[in-house]
Amino acid sequence: MKRRSLGLVGILAAASLALAACGGTGGSSESGGSAPSGADTSLSSVKSAGEIVFATEGTYKPFSYHEGGAGELTGYDVEVAKAVAAKLGVKAKFEETQWDSIFAGLEAKRFDAIANQVTVSPTRQEKYELSTPYTVSHGVIVTLESNTDIKSFADLKDKTTAQSLTSNWYTLATDSGAKVESVEGWAQAASLLKDGRVDASVNDKLTVVDYLKNTPGSGLKIAATTDESSDASFAFRKGATALTGAVDGALKDLAADGTLTKLSEKYFGEDFSK
Repeated sequence: MKRRSLGLVGILAAASLALAACGGTGGSSESGGSAPSGADTSLSSVKSAGEIVFATEGTYKPFSYHEGGAGELTGYDVEVAKAVAAKLGVKAKFEETQWDSIFAGLEAKRFDAIANQVTVSPTRQEKYELSTPYTVSHGVIVTLESNTDIKSFADLKDKTTAQSLTSNWYTLATDSGAKVESVEGWAQAASLLKDGRVDASVNDKLTVVDYLKNTPGSGLKIAATTDESSDASFAFRKGATALTGAVDGALKDLAADGTLTKLSEKYFGEDFSK
């Protein structure tokens, strides 16, 4: 019995090997076969589609906006994303999405990445893949020019600020003791400030400087600036390490050839890319 059992096992093993060999002739997913379960296809999917889809607000000047309100989508983030796509050998496509739903859309696979000044934070590093930073800035408190009560982040205690609830600036405001009025973005925050409905707003310095430059007589001012820098990156779904790595390589090339510096100087007047 033992001899016959061993012989049967040998026959079954040989048959299994033959079947495995036949199944393997299809090749990897790159050549038409199915990718192994759990395989990272983030980069190959983008290459296959010939495009990388970025989510962006489209209302966040000077990073992502429509010139004149109705013109072509442009901005620092948009141009950096296009340059990255070119380095990957694909086209950049943009899906305009409100900030408060942008990460939910990424997780739902509506797009491949977010190009919208995603601030690097420990929480986001745990939940998402983040590229090498392509913008380095600071956070600022914005108030009415007539406001003399707020001169530091400590002064935000028990004051009301206008913030997007999913932004890094929301966390900074609440950590400083502020009460938060929810807004969709900086434009709405600025409007509430000018109407006197909130005391302040915490936002990115580059956004505020651009706004003050292009909105003379706004009545707003920068009341305080953070000491720590704020780094912004492209965000990807967790596990999309292949695509993130390829984008990091593209950003390295764009830094080396001066593209990031030129784009930063174009939009901000100086180099905020590093």
